[in-house]
Amino acid sequence: MLEMRENEAAVIKALQSSGGNCSFEELIANSKQSSAAVTRALMTLQENQLVRVTEAEQITLRLTEEGLQYAKQGLPERRLLQAVLELGGEATLDQAARRANIPPQLASVALGWIKIAGWCEVSSHLQKIVLKAARIPDKTDTERTLELLSTKPETSLEELPANLPNEVETLRKRQLLVSRKQRKRYTELTSHGWKALEEGITVPTEISDLTPELIASQRWKGVSFRKYNIAAPVTPIWPGKKQPYRQFLDNLKTKLVNLGFKEMTGPTVELMFFNCDALFMPQDHPAREIHDIYFVKTDERGDLAENERFIGPVSETHENGWKTGSTGWKYPYSRDEALKLILRSQGTALSARTLVSKELQIPGKYFSIVRCFRPDQVDRTHLTEFNQVEGIVVGPDLSLRDLLGVLERFAIDIAGADKVRFRPDYFPFTEPSVELQAFKEGYGWLEFGGSGIFRPELTRPLGIKVPVIAWGIGVDRLYMMRAGIDDIRLLFAQDLDWMRKQKVL
Repeated sequence: MLEMRENEAAVIKALQSSGGNCSFEELIANSKQSSAAVTRALMTLQENQLVRVTEAEQITLRLTEEGLQYAKQGLPERRLLQAVLELGGEATLDQAARRANIPPQLASVALGWIKIAGWCEVSSHLQKIVLKAARIPDKTDTERTLELLSTKPETSLEELPANLPNEVETLRKRQLLVSRKQRKRYTELTSHGWKALEEGITVPTEISDLTPELIASQRWKGVSFRKYNIAAPVTPIWPGKKQPYRQFLDNLKTKLVNLGFKEMTGPTVELMFFNCDALFMPQDHPAREIHDIYFVKTDERGDLAENERFIGPVSETHENGWKTGSTGWKYPYSRDEALKLILRSQGTALSARTLVSKELQIPGKYFSIVRCFRPDQVDRTHLTEFNQVEGIVVGPDLSLRDLLGVLERFAIDIAGADKVRFRPDYFPFTEPSVELQAFKEGYGWLEFGGSGIFRPELTRPLGIKVPVIAWGIGVDRLYMMRAGIDDIRLLFAQDLDWMRKQKVL
């Protein structure tokens, strides 16, 4: 005889009465136990190898309100055909629609399905559509599927007859049903479980609560107390926590603040002036075209009234170099182009805004973690919107060596890289320019972003006379390396299983 607790015995006996195999929902109903009690019992029974629990993905189907209406009244094409026959076998589309009480916008849809089914001869006479029909056709598989689904609130795809599942896609396209995937649990008795039932199961009388009545009557001496098994398996729980990538960004911000950096802020809808012009990017640069920047669809222009004093020096620097020692880009500068509204395509726009701010401190260290937007082709390494960590350090006697030291700390301390390397690069607003690449064992080399020392053509027109080292790092990729992820889309996906598995940092 095998001894087990009451809820475990109820579950295994319910499983026996179901033929040794049933769903989790059936087990709850047959055992008359709560969902939590059945779950706990199954974990113990499974640990003792008396039952086997499996999961399967199931697609359930449910008719929409419109689908339920058609299940009762008939599909619009069926009703339209019936109306044509009632009108003598020939009628215009308008006449048949009125007879069937079908609104005009739905009548054209019904006509399309009638043509597909071949139920009517369709012709045109005096600019009117004429329908001819001779008989009522048999019910189609689509109609039979609709009727079957209307008998229950939800139906699994597997329950449909073998010749009907193909009609589900038709009903879905017509927005007459919705489907959803769900995981369903099934339980079956193992050979050990059957043997235990054959040999017999006993349920000892156990007390779980020591009451005042038991103590006063001294009955506690003759009862058996239920043991508390601290090693017993329990149902996993998923406490609330921050989305892993959001948590990483918050931690990164905290680290930068602790290092003495101040946060830069700015608008998502940006002026072309700060996104490009103030960064010494010429107005005919390819990166300013529609394939690299999202333009706001409006004829309105932005306002630079508060920064009017910078427009002249920036425009002259573009045209002839102004007082920077440069020859400029040698083209007529357009103020209208500078005032165009776009979605911020790079975090460096915030650096430009910070350099013209009255709050700027020299020396000073500044950072931003902002969302940027570019019309890229979405794949495992690119999205149309992404996060970027932008940083600048303003002060005398800064050099390229200072910049490389900051970037190395970023890659090693924050991304968890094993080693870093720097490659010469080109950006319109920095000279020298450096590309940061980092390596992690098992992940390979990954490009993080660009950096350099702001050119005089950028800093002097904005009133800055000391060196400014700057960097812009794709923080999405930085986190991917740290978390061992190879698809950037996972960072923003609603994958609960992935999010639950991420450790709290």
